[in-house]
Amino acid sequence: MRTNSRSLRGRVLTSIVGVTALAVLLFAVPLGYALADGYHNEAVTTLQQNATRVAATVSDSFGTDGSTATLPADLPRSMTVGVYRTDGARIAHGGPDRSTLAAAVVDGHLHDGVENSALVVAAPVPSDGGVTLAVRVAQPYADLRLRTLRAWVLMAGLGMLVVGLAAVLARRQAGQIARPLEQLTNSARALGDGDFTIRASHSGVEEADAAGVALEATARRLGHLLERERAFSADVSHQLRTPLTALLLGLESALSRPDPDRQDLRAAAERALGRAEHLRDTVDDLLGLARDTHPAGGPLDIPGLLSDLRTRWHATFAAKGRRLTLPAAVPDLPAVAANSAAVRQILDVLLSNALAHGAGTASVAVVDVGTGVSIEVGDEGPGLHGDPERAFVRRGNASDSGNGYDGSNGDSGNGDGSDDSGGNPGRHGIGLALARTLAEAEGGRLVVRRAAPNPVFSLLLPLPVMPRTGSPARAAS
Repeated sequence: MRTNSRSLRGRVLTSIVGVTALAVLLFAVPLGYALADGYHNEAVTTLQQNATRVAATVSDSFGTDGSTATLPADLPRSMTVGVYRTDGARIAHGGPDRSTLAAAVVDGHLHDGVENSALVVAAPVPSDGGVTLAVRVAQPYADLRLRTLRAWVLMAGLGMLVVGLAAVLARRQAGQIARPLEQLTNSARALGDGDFTIRASHSGVEEADAAGVALEATARRLGHLLERERAFSADVSHQLRTPLTALLLGLESALSRPDPDRQDLRAAAERALGRAEHLRDTVDDLLGLARDTHPAGGPLDIPGLLSDLRTRWHATFAAKGRRLTLPAAVPDLPAVAANSAAVRQILDVLLSNALAHGAGTASVAVVDVGTGVSIEVGDEGPGLHGDPERAFVRRGNASDSGNGYDGSNGDSGNGDGSDDSGGNPGRHGIGLALARTLAEAEGGRLVVRRAAPNPVFSLLLPLPVMPRTGSPARAAS
């Protein structure tokens, strides 16, 4: 179903011109009538003044005693003057032979009206014995109509000029309003075509500029998310091969034993199920982080995080004959905002590396560094060789072991179907390179505080910034 639509330019132009024309019309029509009435009253007033002047020069015995009346010399040429009796008959000068307005002055008052296509005023001639004569003064009514018509034409011209100026300004204003929307349309199309580099242009229209800024922010965010998801997808697919291999090897080892009893098969199935569940949780966690589907990070529950690490990793280190130490109690720390799933994955990577590549006792510590909180993971191994930053470099070849701590998942099983990690999800770590990416996505940093010996990795989580002051906010966690 198609609907009729008009451009914004057309709508704005029509609206402004229409409103202006209506305003001119509503103003001009009453003004035109008032102007016509004013011209009429002015003409009547002028005629009354002249009629009174002429009546003052006429004797009340005019027409009976042979006297004459001399008309004022300054009377307009278009004006007709006549002397009438009170019965309406003309006795001197110009005008029609009979006049009803002249007869009406018998009451002693001035009278005006339209008579014989002329605007007429009749005035009584002053007399001590009653009104016996009248002076009739007239001018063509066409002169009054012509004067009024000229005024109306001038007003119409001015009105058309105003409407024309309004049309010009409306066209310009419509362009100023429609142009940023057209630019937003083009930007939206470019965004739909996969261009995430669009930039908002300043148009001077507050709402359009706000929409442009929002679209630009959306484009940047979508580009960042797409880039993040691509990187995560590549790294996760590479890093998850090891736990999948461990799962398959464990099952194959159990099935390849001669005459496996039901208990051995059940134990192998339980280990495989544990590995699969942890692998599923890790995949869900990573995909959620990659697509940014997790809610914005709230205050990080550090005591709860340490308790979770103790539960999931203590038995794993014990199975390897090693110790894992975590702080029994956490002192008051500043509140940091971070996604707990991301922090958990990062710490799992660090502990997995300490288990696979380190030695001796592994430790987790939490330190207040003033501008935030540092969660440190270390062990008593030989540490990193060469440049510590190489540990965070993505390597496409698994044989490139870097400097010892390469962020891989460690061994893939014992070959006999057993699981030294106790089914720990840390065995499914995502690598130091991606762990650093996760840390940076949370606004933090993952660094090597001490390379060798006894290496220590530090996850730095900054304090949230106060909106008004721009300084870090500190509060007891």
